[in-house]
Amino acid sequence: MQIRSTTDRDLKVFVDTIHAAFARFPETPAEDGSGVFWSAFEMDRALLAVSPEGKPVGTAGAYSFELTLPGGAAVPVAGVTAVGVLPTHRRRGVLTAMMRHQLAEVRERGEFLSVLLASEASIYGRFGYGPATYTRRLTVPRHRAALAAPRARGAAEAFAAGSVEVLRRAECGELLEEVYDRYRRVQPGALSRPHRWWASGAGQPPVAPAPRYVAVHRDADGVPDGYASYWLDAPDILTVDETVAVDDAVFTALAGFLLGHDLVSEVVFKHLPTEHPLRWQLVDFNAGQLSKSTDWLWVRILDVPRALTARGWSVDGELVLDVDDPFLGERGRYLLTVRGGEADCVTTDREPDLSLDVRDLGSVYLGGTAPSTLVRAGHVLAHRPGAAALADALFGAERPPHCLHWF
Repeated sequence: MQIRSTTDRDLKVFVDTIHAAFARFPETPAEDGSGVFWSAFEMDRALLAVSPEGKPVGTAGAYSFELTLPGGAAVPVAGVTAVGVLPTHRRRGVLTAMMRHQLAEVRERGEFLSVLLASEASIYGRFGYGPATYTRRLTVPRHRAALAAPRARGAAEAFAAGSVEVLRRAECGELLEEVYDRYRRVQPGALSRPHRWWASGAGQPPVAPAPRYVAVHRDADGVPDGYASYWLDAPDILTVDETVAVDDAVFTALAGFLLGHDLVSEVVFKHLPTEHPLRWQLVDFNAGQLSKSTDWLWVRILDVPRALTARGWSVDGELVLDVDDPFLGERGRYLLTVRGGEADCVTTDREPDLSLDVRDLGSVYLGGTAPSTLVRAGHVLAHRPGAAALADALFGAERPPHCLHWF
């Protein structure tokens, strides 16, 4: 079996192979090739697995994104996508070979992080990926959707600023792109949406050009600072693709608009962070029905010192981390020292405070998973009392990580 890189000439065979792997048929793109999820493929980052007979049997692709870390740094990452193996060639090591080849290429490009959305949660842990952000659906019956007035002193004035207008998706593509880019730069766990995604209508709404109404929030000076993409999913159910806001006050204004919509029985917010305050803002706390928490962005660390020094930190402290990477056959022990929000990370021979798999380091990296949770689960070993609590304080983020982007 051969794993080879692709070019634009391989697009059709790549698309046909990934669809066959999942027993699906490709949608018909527009004449210019836009409007389908593969419109934004980077074929110079894609791989084909080819059998000895010359038949394509597997695919793996990657996008070039930026990921916002705790502290505000935006770093290049590989966004792994379109991974599949034909049913005739599963359980033969094709996927493992592609993953190993791909991670080597990511390193060669100088990227120290790789991310993906997992179709099945049991697949990617063995390749070093760990779930790092989570999302929930909130359903609110319209007749119980009243928002409570803010009780904190001075909060009501902040939440009352600005205005909301309704546009159609086709009218505001550039505006959505600009507002999303502002949002993703302040939201840990958010990925960039390169211009070609918006231009080609790749992905899911509101990036894709499906008919949608868009509630656009403007600040007191008329500058757009938030939007919500929505449609009537059923005769009386208002479904919100995503709500993008530069701060909580803007989100609240958009939520109030959506929850006050006439002639609907319920409003469904498809993607909210697990700890989002909207449920607390309802007059009736039990009115909002939360779905179970679902994994979204998975993170794979390829260079531990670069990853740990790239993000920001909220408290000072020292930890010695013994990190095992069984898939790549690597192991390292690192002294993490945090002072004044910045970290230094060097190899050390000191006794470890925590021993963990690289997948677990990926899970805690953005602050969305507490290290102590993984200690209690038996995945991370704490070598001394207080080590897990210190790790919780160090890795915790002021704002929970969240990723809206589908790829």
